[in-house]
Amino acid sequence: MPVEIPYRRDMTFEYGRMEQVAPLVRRVIAKNPSAFTFHGTGTYIIGEGKVAVIDPGPIDDAHISAIDEALGDEVVTHMLITHTHMDHSPAARLLARRRPAPTYGFGPHGAGKVAEGVQVEEGGDMEFRPDVQVGHGDVIDGDGWSVECVYTPGHTSNHLCFCLREERTLFSGDHVMGWSTSVISPPDGDMKSYMGSLELLLERDDDVYWPTHGPAITDPKAHVQAFIEHRRERERQILDFLAEGPAHIADMVPTMYAAVPVGLHPAAARSVFAAMQFLVERGEVACEGELAVESRFRLVS
Repeated sequence: MPVEIPYRRDMTFEYGRMEQVAPLVRRVIAKNPSAFTFHGTGTYIIGEGKVAVIDPGPIDDAHISAIDEALGDEVVTHMLITHTHMDHSPAARLLARRRPAPTYGFGPHGAGKVAEGVQVEEGGDMEFRPDVQVGHGDVIDGDGWSVECVYTPGHTSNHLCFCLREERTLFSGDHVMGWSTSVISPPDGDMKSYMGSLELLLERDDDVYWPTHGPAITDPKAHVQAFIEHRRERERQILDFLAEGPAHIADMVPTMYAAVPVGLHPAAARSVFAAMQFLVERGEVACEGELAVESRFRLVS
């Protein structure tokens, strides 16, 4: 029986309007809807008076103006970046022109892979360099709030979640979203790391997740467990497919993602490739020739 993910997609919002979503948390949603951003990038503001901004968003003057005007006389003291995809970090530069504040992040795009000697493809925000590098377990203290950094590589190698300790709220970026699973695209994306990061979240006691895209996740442990089971189900699909004989990922995607629009199949192929890499690493699958998304794969006898 297929794994049922308790997706959460219902939300009421107005583009450009700052909304109070929790006692210490406000949100402004950028008007950049797409198949990968849902309704758009949700930028979060923590605290009152002296505040932190999480994921300023894409290069969008209207979005930054909305944040700037809504904050009024408040002061931005921190900018926290979950990761360096183009819908998350680039607007930090725009916001800093109006409200200078240091940026906090794990590192530049690909930082987690570069440290392992892996060269990642360009395509992220290659200009971003955090003013302050933070890692797992680091705590950022503000005026009336504190945030714990939770390192969650997988979607990208520099992905961080941020936990607002006063409300046990995890800002989960793109690592765990309510409306969709995340694309894991090698070489920066890594399925082994992603699964490990999901297991890490199961050990925590966060009350609620606020992803950068979509509504809150109010039963996070059940949601994360469903994501884990979903990825394991994808692995079983791959193994069942290869049990019929060697095959290419392009042969698998139309069957595995029959319910997904064809336009999203290239992204799906990247996630299948990430799962395939994990299976190769575990010795369950072999690649004929160089390990690449176009390669032919077979079961290990």
